[in-house]
Amino acid sequence: CTTSEGLPWNLKIVSWNVNGIRAVVKSKKLHYLKFEDADIVCLQETKCAEADFPEEAKFRGYHKFYNSAEKKGYSSTAVFSKVKPLSVTYGIDIPEHDNEGRVITAEYSSFY
Repeated sequence: CTTSEGLPWNLKIVSWNVNGIRAVVKSKKLHYLKFEDADIVCLQETKCAEADFPEEAKFRGYHKFYNSAEKKGYSSTAVFSKVKPLSVTYGIDIPEHDNEGRVITAEYSSFY
């Protein structure tokens, strides 16, 4: 892949509010992420716990991180990364927000 100026990408990051990962799989829109072949994929509002995550949406060759809401079928996030992060944390240490599974922080050598 190249930029609009014809230069090679250094790192490609995709962030997508999917509004339900199962609906994305069912509507066959997941091909977008496979086409983009991003180094890091950040998904918001997956509305799905790790145990229920559709197999088609678990990217092979990526390190996988999930933060699920306590309430089934609500909010939740996921991060898929080709490069293993130095560390991963979940939430912001505020329980009334952390129970919604909205934040995953992945630390890399030169950025968060």
